[in-house]
Amino acid sequence: MTAKKAPARAAAPAPAKSAASTARSAAAQAKAPARRGSAAKTPATARKAKATPAKKATPAASTAPAGEPELVQLLTPEGVRVPHPEYDRWVEDITPEELRGFYRDMVLTRRFDAEATSLQRQGELGLWPSLLGQEAAQIGSGRALRPDDYVFPTYREHGVAWCRGVDPTLLLGMFRGANNGGWDPTSNNFHLYTIVIGSQALHATGYAMGIGLDGADSAVVAYFGDGASSQGDVAEAFTFSAVYNAPTLFFCQNNQWAISEPTERQTRVPLYQRARGYGFPGVRVDGNDVLAVLAVTRAALAHIRSGQGPMLVEAFTYRMGAHTTSDDPTRYRADDERQSWEAKDPIERLRAHLLAEGLADEAFFASLEEESEAMGRSVREAIRAMPDPDRLAIFENAYADGSSLVDEERAQFEEYQASFADVSAGEGE
Repeated sequence: MTAKKAPARAAAPAPAKSAASTARSAAAQAKAPARRGSAAKTPATARKAKATPAKKATPAASTAPAGEPELVQLLTPEGVRVPHPEYDRWVEDITPEELRGFYRDMVLTRRFDAEATSLQRQGELGLWPSLLGQEAAQIGSGRALRPDDYVFPTYREHGVAWCRGVDPTLLLGMFRGANNGGWDPTSNNFHLYTIVIGSQALHATGYAMGIGLDGADSAVVAYFGDGASSQGDVAEAFTFSAVYNAPTLFFCQNNQWAISEPTERQTRVPLYQRARGYGFPGVRVDGNDVLAVLAVTRAALAHIRSGQGPMLVEAFTYRMGAHTTSDDPTRYRADDERQSWEAKDPIERLRAHLLAEGLADEAFFASLEEESEAMGRSVREAIRAMPDPDRLAIFENAYADGSSLVDEERAQFEEYQASFADVSAGEGE
C-alpha cells in the first residue's frame, strides 16, 4: 500500500493556556502561584507536507554510557542543567514561573495519587493504578500539548488529565463504581480511561487519520506502557499511522515493569527503536526529567504538525509503587532496584534545580504544602459525597434496541437485590 501524503496544514494557533485543574490538588511539599500560561508553545506557522523536511526530533548527542541507548536529558538527577545540542532550543523560552508551575503540577498530582491509594485501602475505591514516579513523563508531555490536540490515555494518566483540566475527583468515579468515566471527552480533548491494554493506540490512529483528512494541524497523542507495546493493537496502530502519514504521537511510558514482567522480556531492542521498523522516527528521553520530556514532546509535535507523519517517544522512567493496589511488587522485584530509582525522583530533581538556581524560596514550598493538604481534604470529602450508582443502569447500556436476554438477566438481578431487602426487613421485626 502506498502511503498517502498528508494535506497541507494551516497556521498553528496561539500557544496554549494552562489547563490547571479546578479542583485543589495536594502534593508533596509546597505551593506555587497560580499559573498564567502553559509551557506548550508551538511554531508560529505549520510547515507544508511537501516542504523541505524539518529537522527530525532525534537526539543529536547521547548522555548514556558507551554502548547504551541514547537518552535525552536536560536535568541530571542532582538537578544540574546540562546542555543538549538538539533539544535546548525547545525549552529556551521557559520562565522561572513556568518551572515552578511544573513543580507544582508534579507535587499536586503525586498528592492526589497518594490520596487515592489511601482511599482504596480504606475501602472507598475498588482499585487504583498509581502513577508514583512517572509525574515528570506525564506533566512534561501534557504541558507541551495545545488545547486542540487530542489525548487517548490508558488508566494511569492522572498527570496528563490534570494538564488537560480534568477535575481530579472525576477520575475516582470509575474506580469507585459510581460511573463509567466521569467527564465529557470533548470538553478537554481527553478521552475516557482505557482499561483494555493497547486498544487506545488504534483509537488514536483512527482519530488522527480523520484529522489528516480534515487538513487540521492538530496532533493526537496515544499514551501506553512498555507492556502494551507488545500488543497487536499497538503494532497495527504503528502500521496504519505510518502508511497514512497520520499525525499521531505514540508516547510510551517505559516504567520497566508490565505488572511482573520486566522490559527485557518484552523486547530485545530499546522500545524507541521499534519505530524504525515501521518507517517513522523514535527517541528515548529521561522520563524523570520534566524539562527534557517537555523539550522532546515539543519537538515531536513540531515534526508531526509539519506533515512528516507519526513519531514515537519512549519516556524511560520507573513505576515506584505497585502496578495497581491489587499488586504486590515485592514478590517480583528487589528493594535495591527501587532505591536506585528513588535517587532519580522527578520531583526532588526539579526541587534541587529550583533551589540551586534561586528560582524558588521556602515560602513557595511552604505555600504549596498548604495547598497540598487542602487538596487532600477536598478529595476525601468529594469521594465520600459521591452517590451510589444505580445498580440496574448497566442493563440500560447493553443494547440500543433492547434484548430479551438482557431483560431476563435484569429481572433475575432485581429479584436477587430484593432478597437482601427482605432479610434486613425481617431482622428489624
